[in-house]
Amino acid sequence: MDEPKIAQKAPYVLNLDPGTYFWCACGKSSKQPFCDGSHKGTELKPKKIEITEAKKVALCGCKHSQKGAFCDGTHNKL
Repeated sequence: MDEPKIAQKAPYVLNLDPGTYFWCACGKSSKQPFCDGSHKGTELKPKKIEITEAKKVALCGCKHSQKGAFCDGTHNKL
């Protein structure tokens, strides 16, 4: 199985509007934390996230969170 590249050892804290987003799971995207298709050729796929109301979120930057696209603090152990 392919291992994700650590994009950064901190979350991406963003204010997101309602909508559908695709979080980069491979760590190779040039549009972090969102997918730009750089995962092609790997087993890793982006995670679809649905935001139903405008809010601040912390999206995982290390790509190792157990909460999928959302930061769980795993970056503190890497």
